[in-house]
Amino acid sequence: MKSKIIPIINLEGEVCPMTFVKTRLQIEQINKDETIKFIYDSEEAKVNVPKSIKELGHEILEIKNIDLDKFYILIKK
Repeated sequence: MKSKIIPIINLEGEVCPMTFVKTRLQIEQINKDETIKFIYDSEEAKVNVPKSIKELGHEILEIKNIDLDKFYILIKK
């Protein structure tokens, strides 16, 4: 089975509410059941983005630290 390439969107340097706005715009461009990975360096985004994404009906698959200042969120539409 061929593995799908998951798009990675780097939103380092962005702050709320733009982290959510840019995340939402990218999610709107993928198909239902597709997954997309976002990289952030804003602690606010770690709390606010997952909450807002769940309210829109999407699924948070994973939130994981990359290093002390960066983390990613894996989202399924």
